[in-house]
Amino acid sequence: MIAGDGIGPMAPVDQASGGAPKGNAQRIAALLVSLIGFGIAAETLYATGFGLFYPIEQRAGIILASIVLVIFLAYTPRGRLPQSRIARIARAVIDVALIVGAVWSIWHFTVVQTVMENTIHELGDVDVIATAVGVAVLLELTRRVWGWTLFLVSAICCLYIIFGAGLPGILGHSGFSPDQLAENIWFNLNKGVFGTITNIVINIVLVFILFGVMLEGTGAGETLLKFSFRATRRTRGGPAHAAIVASSMFGTMSGSTVANIVGTGTFTIPLIKSRGFSPAFAGGIEATASSGGQIMPPIMGAAALVMADIAGVSYLFVIAAALLPAIFYYVSLFIGVTVEARRQGIEPITDPGAYELEAADYWRSVMFVGPVLAVVLALVVGFSPAMAGFIALIVLSVVSFINPKIRRDPFRLIRSMIKGAITCAELMISVAAIGLIVAVLDTTGLGLKFAGLIEHLGSQDLFLSLLVAMGGALILGMGMPTLPAYLIIILIMGPAIKLLGLSTLTVHLFVFYYGVASSLTPPVAIAAYAAAPIAGANPITTALMSIRLGAAKFIIPFVFAYYPSLLLVERFDMAEFAWIIVRLLIAIWLISTALSGFDRVRLTSWMVALRLVLAMLMLVTLWQVQIPALLAGIAVIYIHWREGRMWPANSGLR
Repeated sequence: MIAGDGIGPMAPVDQASGGAPKGNAQRIAALLVSLIGFGIAAETLYATGFGLFYPIEQRAGIILASIVLVIFLAYTPRGRLPQSRIARIARAVIDVALIVGAVWSIWHFTVVQTVMENTIHELGDVDVIATAVGVAVLLELTRRVWGWTLFLVSAICCLYIIFGAGLPGILGHSGFSPDQLAENIWFNLNKGVFGTITNIVINIVLVFILFGVMLEGTGAGETLLKFSFRATRRTRGGPAHAAIVASSMFGTMSGSTVANIVGTGTFTIPLIKSRGFSPAFAGGIEATASSGGQIMPPIMGAAALVMADIAGVSYLFVIAAALLPAIFYYVSLFIGVTVEARRQGIEPITDPGAYELEAADYWRSVMFVGPVLAVVLALVVGFSPAMAGFIALIVLSVVSFINPKIRRDPFRLIRSMIKGAITCAELMISVAAIGLIVAVLDTTGLGLKFAGLIEHLGSQDLFLSLLVAMGGALILGMGMPTLPAYLIIILIMGPAIKLLGLSTLTVHLFVFYYGVASSLTPPVAIAAYAAAPIAGANPITTALMSIRLGAAKFIIPFVFAYYPSLLLVERFDMAEFAWIIVRLLIAIWLISTALSGFDRVRLTSWMVALRLVLAMLMLVTLWQVQIPALLAGIAVIYIHWREGRMWPANSGLR
C-alpha cells in the first residue's frame, strides 16, 4: 500500500518501527485492533451467510468500526515522529478529538435516519455541524491511509460544492444552503458517505476482501508460485513467465495490485533478475502482471461483483465478457517476455528436475483450486455473489488444514481474518470518500454536464470521445487502488461514454481497464512504486517498462468498444469474432516486438514505426484498410523471421 500521513508513511502497529509493538499503549492498541478486527470479520461473515443487518445500523456500524476505531488504533506514524513529549501529547489529543467527533457524527446520523423513517425531519444547525465534523474526519483519514491523491480530489469536491456557484461556464452551479449540503452528503441512504456505493461494498465486496487476504495467509500463494514455476520452466522467460501466471491467478482473488506485487514479487523478482533480465524489466513485468490480475475472471479483485450490481447484469455475464480481453492481455505479456529473452539471448532451462514438485504440493494445490471452484459453482447453481464468497471462505478454512503450518498453528487463520478486516477498513475509507465525491457530482449536476460534453464530441468522432474518456479515466484513477479507481471513474465518466451508443457492460469494462492501467502510468504509478524497491530499480523507469510491456491494456478496450463480439455476450457475430481474433493476435505481436525493438533481428527505427502503424491500421473498421494492413504485417513478420534464420549474427545484441 502506498500511503501518506503528511509526516511519513503509515504502518500498522505491529509493523511500526520495524518490529513488534513496544510499550503498554501500543500493546493495548494492538489488542483492541485484534478484537475489533475480528468483530468486523465476524459481522461480514454473518451478514453474507445468514442475513443482513438493519441498513442504517450496518452502514454506520461498519463505517464507525472500520474507519474510525481500527484505522486510528492500527495505524501509527513512522518516520519523522514528534520528538518532544508535548508534541506527542498534542498528537494524541488531536487523535482522541477526531475519534470523538467521528463517533458523535456517525451516531447522530443513525438518530436522524431513525427519526426520518417515522416522521418528517427538518435538518438544522446541529445536523450541519455533524456533517462538517464527519466530513473533516473522513478527509483526514483518507489522507492518512491513501495519501494525497484521493484526499485532494475529495477536498476539491467539498470546496466546489460550497464555493462553485460563482464559477463560469459548465463548472458553475446554483448554490446550496448548509442544510441541503448536509442532506445530500451525510444524511442520505442513496448517495453520499452512507449511500448505495457503501452498501454494495459492505454487502458484497468485503467478504471477498477477507477471502483474498486469508488465501494469502493460509499459504496457498506459496503453492501457487511453485506450480507457476513448474509450468513455465521450459519457456525462455522462466521466472518472468511464472510471475505472469501466478500474478494473474493470485491477483484475481487478492483485490489489490500492491498486495499482489508484494505477495508474489518478493519471490519472482529476484529470480527474474537472476535469469539475466534487468532490474527495471523484473519490476515492470511483476507490476504489469499484478495489475492485470484485476481484469482476470472469475473474481477480478472483487470489482466484477460491484460491476454486476451497478450495471444491473448477471455476475456470470460480466466474467464471460471479461474473459477473452484478459486472455489477450496476458498473451501480450507472454510475448513481451519471450521477445525480451530472445533479444538478450536467454535460453530455456534444460534441467528436467528444475522446480520439482513434491507430492505434498499437489495436495496443497486444493487450497487455491477448491475455493475458486466453490465461487464458480455457487454462482452457477444460483447463489448470490455474497453467498458465493461466504461458501468460498468456508471451503478455504477447511482445506487450509492441508497445510501443516495451519495444523500446527490454527490461530493463523484468525490472524489472517483480522488482517483481512484491517484491509476492509482501509477500503471502506476510500469508498466513503468516493461516496462524498458522488454526492457532489450528483447534487451539482457536474457529471451530467460532463456527459453532455463527451456526447457532443462523440457526435463528431467516436474515437476522439473514447480517447478523451481514456485520458480522463487514467487521470482520475491515478494513485488509487483498483476498486475505488473503478468506482470513481464509472460514476463520473460512465454516463458520458454510454451516450456514445455503447452498451452498459462495454462502458463499464472500458473504464475499468483504464482504472487498472492507471496504476502503471506516471507520475503516480503505484504498482511501479511497489515493485521498484523489490527489484532495486528506479520507479519511473519501472513504470515506463510496465507501460511498454502492458501496452495491450491501453489498446484492448478500444477493440471491444468497436468490436463487441470480443466480449462474447455483446451483439455476438461469429464472422466478426473470428476476423478480429486473427487481426488482434497479429497486432499484439507487432506492437510487442516494435516496443522491444526486436523480432528475430534487431529492428531499426523505421521498422518499429512501420510495425506500430500496421498494427493500428489492421484494427480499424474499414475492411479496405484492414486487409492490406494485415497482409503487410504478415509479410513484415515473415521477412524478419527469415532474415533471423539466414543471418543469426544479426539476431541479438551481442
